[in-house]
Amino acid sequence: MSKKSAKKSAAATPAIAFCQNAGIDFHVHQFPHGSDNFGEEAASWLLEHLGVEPERIFKTLIIELSGKRTGLAIAVVPATGMLNLKAAAAAIGASKATMADPHDASLATGYIPGGISPLGGRRKLPTVIDETATLSDTVFVSGGRRGWDIELSPADLVSLCDATVADIAR
Repeated sequence: MSKKSAKKSAAATPAIAFCQNAGIDFHVHQFPHGSDNFGEEAASWLLEHLGVEPERIFKTLIIELSGKRTGLAIAVVPATGMLNLKAAAAAIGASKATMADPHDASLATGYIPGGISPLGGRRKLPTVIDETATLSDTVFVSGGRRGWDIELSPADLVSLCDATVADIAR
């Protein structure tokens, strides 16, 4: 669904509405999902059905910061990779980071685990995106619902999230 066709009906998720309101070019892709490993499921389905390279598909993780800076933050990393918590904390200006409690992540973002998007969340959280996102013309992130991904340019993703770009994946 392009931004033009999406505007004809009410947005299905806050993430989609956020992209519509920003006036960017984006597409929504829907795919079947299970009950775990959402990022890997997305990567597998998008590769098999659309030929999308796995390195263009990203997952959104909510981390809890401690030390110099506290609170929750968003980390966006390749769906097939892992987050380097120490690097993510440093990129945001914290001493340490741990994975946030899923309930706290849902309360802060308004999304359920497996459908957490870096876009259009309930609260504005500090965001860091892995530098590999900038290597492609477009990337895929959660559309705010399990089985929905938004495809957009890395520049738009960074800008809309007011994100820091850093080497945070391993």
